[in-house]
Amino acid sequence: MAITLTPIAHQRVQHFVQTTPGALGLRFGVTKTGCSGWGHVTDLAREQRPGDTVFEDRGVKIFVDADSLALVDGTQIDFGKQGLGETFLFRNPNATAECGCGESFTTSADAA
Repeated sequence: MAITLTPIAHQRVQHFVQTTPGALGLRFGVTKTGCSGWGHVTDLAREQRPGDTVFEDRGVKIFVDADSLALVDGTQIDFGKQGLGETFLFRNPNATAECGCGESFTTSADAA
């Protein structure tokens, strides 16, 4: 069980955490959204919530809520260009399909 950051994503998250007062790390999870069902969400974690699983990658903590954990376990978080902007990119081994715009995904459990 793990969530990992590529070197560029690690650098970005570490910068955000170091320059944001009260930030403990990255909060990562999913929300119901889009045409496929699930969308990845990121934010800065300012607290550890009950039920969180906390991963650590080279000193950066990644907080995942219990409801999201099964849907994101094994994900590698990257950072790069998408369209005209820069954003976090996700290599989620649990995603079995994505919508055409890439904003949401489904899993094999959703298809059952």
